[in-house]
Formats: sequence, C-alpha cells, structure tokens
Amino acid sequence: MAKYLVIGNYVGEGLKGLLKEGGSSRAAAVKKMLESLGGTMECFYYAFGEYDVLCIYDLPDNVSAASFCLTINATGLVKIHTVVLMTPEQMDQVAKKSPTYRGPGQ
Repeated sequence: MAKYLVIGNYVGEGLKGLLKEGGSSRAAAVKKMLESLGGTMECFYYAFGEYDVLCIYDLPDNVSAASFCLTINATGLVKIHTVVLMTPEQMDQVAKKSPTYRGPGQ
C-alpha cells in the first residue's frame, strides 16, 4: 500500500457543515471513504493556521488516491492537496538508482 498525506481547507458551506456535524463526524466520513477504496486511515487532525485538516492514510495505489482527492474536491466544500509519502527504506532504494539525465542547456 502507498502512504499519503492530505492537507486541506474547508470552504464556504463546508465550514458550516463542519460546525453543524462536528469534527468526529467528518473524520468518520473520511475513514469510511478510505475503507471503500481498500485503504486505511492512520491519523486525522484538525489544525488552525494555513490548513484546517491533515490526514495520513494508506491506499492501494495512485488511482485510488486520485479518486479520493477528486471526489472530495468535486464537492466544492473542501479543497485538499495530496503529498505521496515515502519511508526511509524507500528513499534508500531511490538513492541507489543512477538514471541518465541531461539538464536543460547542458
């Protein structure tokens, strides 16, 4: 499974819905959605400042993650951004690769 971080902000009526339903209800809805895609939720937090909500989750693949993000963003109630996360061991594998590349103008 691949691991992802989603960061987002509630927008307009989404803020009103959050105030009406409460935070636990929204976290449960996200967990249920992830499970419907074959994934799991590691953690879900609310924050104040630049972002309103942060969630780390696992999904089988990028197609499932894109479906998750597109479905949420399409509501117009929440605007999320996704970051693909990698383990230190995966980064070790990355460091061992030696791709051939020529930079622009080189």
